[in-house]
Amino acid sequence: MNRFISVFRKSLALKVIVSTVVLSLAVIYIAGSALNSQLANGIRKVNLDSAIIEARSTIFSAQYRLILAQGEKDSAVRKVVDDLISSATSLTINENAREVIFLRSPGNTKKLDYEITSNLVDPNSIPAALGKAVRKSSDLAWNYITIKYMGGQKVSGLAIGEKVEIPNAGKYEMYMLFSLANQSATLNLIQSYLFLTGLFLILLIGLITWLVVRQVVRPVRQAADIALKFTAGDFTQRMDVHTQDEISTLGQSFNEMAESLEKQIARLENLSRVQQRFVSDVSHELRTPLTTLRMASEVINSAREGFDPVVGRSAELMVAQLDRFERLLEDLLEISRFDAEVAEIEAIDFDFVVLAKRCAEDLNLVAKERSTELRIYSIAESIQIRADIRRVERILRNLFSNAIDHADGKPIAITIVASDDDVAIGVRDFGVGIEESALIRVFDRFWRADPSRARTRGGTGLGLSIALEDARLHNGELEAWGRPGKGAHFVVTLPRQAGAAITARLIKLVPNDFHD
Repeated sequence: MNRFISVFRKSLALKVIVSTVVLSLAVIYIAGSALNSQLANGIRKVNLDSAIIEARSTIFSAQYRLILAQGEKDSAVRKVVDDLISSATSLTINENAREVIFLRSPGNTKKLDYEITSNLVDPNSIPAALGKAVRKSSDLAWNYITIKYMGGQKVSGLAIGEKVEIPNAGKYEMYMLFSLANQSATLNLIQSYLFLTGLFLILLIGLITWLVVRQVVRPVRQAADIALKFTAGDFTQRMDVHTQDEISTLGQSFNEMAESLEKQIARLENLSRVQQRFVSDVSHELRTPLTTLRMASEVINSAREGFDPVVGRSAELMVAQLDRFERLLEDLLEISRFDAEVAEIEAIDFDFVVLAKRCAEDLNLVAKERSTELRIYSIAESIQIRADIRRVERILRNLFSNAIDHADGKPIAITIVASDDDVAIGVRDFGVGIEESALIRVFDRFWRADPSRARTRGGTGLGLSIALEDARLHNGELEAWGRPGKGAHFVVTLPRQAGAAITARLIKLVPNDFHD
């Protein structure tokens, strides 16, 4: 059943066929029920009218003969009654049976008893309600009954009765019983044919729907397959177009779109390669003059004590800016590796807690300059993981530096949590925070929350982007939360074994201390 539900959800053709068959089944059922009801009512009415005419004639004849027998001896009257039963009934119990019953009316105290039934019919076949109706009516009364025989047989039937006067015996009720076995057989046959016809129609509708849907779904399925190949990078596939109908128009438009996409993607890939090559070449080319400038700046800076104070300060600024320029070049080279998809991890075993504490100690001086401090809270003293220590250290340094830059002099809480499969670290500052609308851009390259802020604060704008790439290179994830004036919270989740997938988010992104 689950397999059918899964196939049903994925197959448009199956959905259309099942929906059409179910709706057709409902329509055929309603139409068949109405037709069966009309036919059954018609057959019953014809049988009832025929039975009433026959019963009226037979009972009238019986009344006439009983009137003629007035004054005759009891034996002659008995013979008349027997003749009436013999002439009005069938000889055997079958589907065309026609029976006669004479029942004494209540209040008849005559000694002579003419209660008699044909073919051993049980007098109890006549319901009390029908007897009451016969006695009250001046005409025929009828009702549908079950004809019961002494031998145990039962046949559905129709009873029609009227009052009669038997000479020397008083008031009696004469009933004619007509078997409805033939009518029931006819109705059953009609119902069987209606059912078979409905079943045939359902199968025919299902087949026709399948043939029609197949013509529509086939090009849609082909388009879906080609789209999947597009996703996989194969842009050479096209839809087969052989006709001039709406589907062929769709196929032609799809092929034109595919051709346009192929050209655009080829152009963008070429542009991307040129851009990557440019960034890589420029970064490498700049390293040589940068090395020369670095050496010269160090020589000048080492002799700044003998310079004029203004010149000495300029030497210090030059060294600081060369440091920043060098970091920018390193970041650009790393970005070019990510873009070229040549970045790799070199996994080793190390202690994650020790690494986090070392990064915090290295940044303690910067934190003191900003009147803040890094406080580490770890679930364990030691958490061993296997990962690229250089990249993990770069993630931590980027997050710690970012928190120091935006802490506004308030302490920074660093939480480390681990499970058997994953490790997570949350960096929570209580500074200026981040606009909720800016969270989707916080990991964009060169994006800064405050463009007007001095460039001496906040780095190059590549740190968080590189940290995210480093985390995802480990099959991990880096997430950000923030609110203006409430600080920010960055959470990194990494697998403890390089190459594995993370199984759970160990630290909630929205910090527990935040109340909206």
